[in-house]
Amino acid sequence: MEKWSLMTIAVLLGLIVRWTVSLGSYSGAGKPPMFGDYEAQRHWQEVTYNLPIKQWYFNTSDNDLQYWGLDYPPLTAYHSLLCAYAAKLINPDWIALHTSRGYESQSHKLFMRTTVLIADLLVYIPAVILYCCYLKETSTKKKISNALCILLYPGLILVDYGHFQYNSVSLGFALWGVHCLSHDWDLLGSLAFCLAINYKQMELYHSLPFFCYLLGKCFKKGLTGTGLMLLIKLCFTVVAAFAFCWLPFCTEVEQISQVLRRLFPVDRGLFEDKVANIWCSLSVLVKIKAVLPPQTQLKLSFALTFLSLLPACIKLTLQPSLKGLKFALASCALSFFLFSFQVHEKSILLVSIPVCLIINEIPFTSTWFLLVSTFSMLPLLLKDSLLLAYIATTLTFLVVCVTSLSILEKTSEGNLQLKSLSLSIRGYLPWFKAFPKIMKSLFLVSVTLMGILTLLSATLDPPETLPDLFPVSISLVSCLHFLFFFVYFNVVLLWDSANGKNQKKVN
Repeated sequence: MEKWSLMTIAVLLGLIVRWTVSLGSYSGAGKPPMFGDYEAQRHWQEVTYNLPIKQWYFNTSDNDLQYWGLDYPPLTAYHSLLCAYAAKLINPDWIALHTSRGYESQSHKLFMRTTVLIADLLVYIPAVILYCCYLKETSTKKKISNALCILLYPGLILVDYGHFQYNSVSLGFALWGVHCLSHDWDLLGSLAFCLAINYKQMELYHSLPFFCYLLGKCFKKGLTGTGLMLLIKLCFTVVAAFAFCWLPFCTEVEQISQVLRRLFPVDRGLFEDKVANIWCSLSVLVKIKAVLPPQTQLKLSFALTFLSLLPACIKLTLQPSLKGLKFALASCALSFFLFSFQVHEKSILLVSIPVCLIINEIPFTSTWFLLVSTFSMLPLLLKDSLLLAYIATTLTFLVVCVTSLSILEKTSEGNLQLKSLSLSIRGYLPWFKAFPKIMKSLFLVSVTLMGILTLLSATLDPPETLPDLFPVSISLVSCLHFLFFFVYFNVVLLWDSANGKNQKKVN
């Protein structure tokens, strides 16, 4: 009873922080003619309510795709339609065709913020609570601490409640998928993840770890017996889930192809804004967009992404384990973020949520990564006037992690999951004994550097000759961090030959 009381307090704190952030600004507020992501979400409600399904993804006189045309999968469109019905009951002007463009009022802002909170309460927050409650070999106090830290992760709060999006829905479905797999509810886990992909196509960042884990489990069971039956059931579940979501668009081939073109706009280029990945960072030295033709850029990014995630996927297929799944989700998502085509700065959330899942196992490194992931979006947050919210939520998250998880005390080789690596290479690299102290020092330097760059970005104007000095600096610093974490996650995953021994083996 006491556990649930404390967990309720953790949830309430998370909700208070969320609603406090939502009281501030949002993307594109008062900035015509396109406004921002807030208007995009409102406009999708307008389109889905007033137009027939066949016109949702097509450019027509009533649906100008250049003005925030739908570019997410059908489940997002259905969610927009559901919100539109609620909006119609309150104030039809909010979704009136054409005339509602750029609609801004306090009552509408309250409505939109409430829809995000309801989505959080229905999908994301229950998944976090149940995941933490069922952590094995973990004390009640630690379960509550983990839940509180995950719920206070500033990156997701700032993007969904400040910038304004519904990332918690797709990420919540992915969490439900992991939770179901941890209980051997493989079909439910597959269904939950299919819903995640059909809400936001960026969930493909997580698709290979889910696929490799389940395929490896089928191999373990034997593809001539129970493993084959499981594989058939999984295939049926995936096909049925996609068919259900896409059924209204399956009447014509042109409908499906148009939706796919909207979901994967390869003509938009290698990258757009100052995102903390390899391509944007390298462009400081070499103008990749000018040197390489678009098709070559696409092929190169695909090749590097595939090669970078291949080792983790092979390991997970050969040794399927829940620990391996969680680390592979973080590693593969980071591969996509660093090397893939057309990455947005908000895509780092797809890495951050898997990292939240391993905060119980590596609290120090997970907290560090989550701080950097939020910092990497600082130019976007400054554009949306969210500096105060960024500072407040980040400091709150850091204080909670330091006090409740004691992260600064958990930098030993065991806490960092590097003991097996250390035993193997200590004879060749004697300095590796000092690696925990090095990590702690690097963390303090990192936090200091992020603080300095935040202060400079918020208070100083860049030189006229270098107008993008601060955004580029933030991208470069964040990218270097992410490369380090990419190597670290892969080392933990690949070097830990005990994945299948220390974890409950898949029967």
